[in-house]
Amino acid sequence: MSNIYLGYHFTVEPKELGSEILIAELGELPFESFIDTDLGIVAYIQKDLWNENILDDLFILKSPEFTISYKIEEIDQVNWNEEWEKNFEPIDVDGKCHVRAPFHPKTDAEFDIVIEPKMSFGTGHHETTHMMIQHLLEMDVTGMKTLDMGCGTAILAILAEMKGAQPIDAIDIDNWCYLNSIENAERNNCKQITVYEGDAALLKDKKYDLIIANINRNILLNDMQSYVDCLNPKGTLLLSGFYTEDIPFIDASCTHKGLTYVKKFERNNWVSLKYVN
Repeated sequence: MSNIYLGYHFTVEPKELGSEILIAELGELPFESFIDTDLGIVAYIQKDLWNENILDDLFILKSPEFTISYKIEEIDQVNWNEEWEKNFEPIDVDGKCHVRAPFHPKTDAEFDIVIEPKMSFGTGHHETTHMMIQHLLEMDVTGMKTLDMGCGTAILAILAEMKGAQPIDAIDIDNWCYLNSIENAERNNCKQITVYEGDAALLKDKKYDLIIANINRNILLNDMQSYVDCLNPKGTLLLSGFYTEDIPFIDASCTHKGLTYVKKFERNNWVSLKYVN
């Protein structure tokens, strides 16, 4: 099999929800890597596995709710490390927590998290990750039974363990995120994190002192009751993955279910909210 790849540069509007659906659909095809961009995503496929009709059955391309365009480039011998280096910026939160790839230099931050960015990992949610880290840095999570819902690369689960939380469940519906989270937990010498592949259905009969959910508005609203049902008395729920204009919907759902609002972070129109039971 050749090492020639095709890169599809998609422009997606609205970007966040559209990119999520597009990646899910492309993931059913032989596309094997995705990189987040300011305008949408880049999706990579080996040329040997490509055909000119490969996108014909994508639902999202026919949906009037999304505007999607793309251009294709041929790439010989993709250097994935180079691609990640171009697209993955380290995250520095208040000088206390540094999230970096192996190719970034180590810093003297109190919490130094090394993430191997691969497959479905993108750079679109740095703001939300940054704010969730801020919440965690402010909290004493020692001994808290913790859930990282929609864990992605398990950054937040790893930080929670570094700060003394245990045991920790990390859940993601995406198989690549599931596998990448296992690798990243091992890479950071975590012993308290168990990673699961699935959705909120896995939460039945579970109980947590701290729930971290950095996903998106629609999934949060859909699964909010599941989170509340498994949150212990005086437990904390940290939410992110949505915009400032989404706050009324998220807040109404939380307060209706008996949670009390505590704190908000905002960053470039992204929001992170803290509630307690």
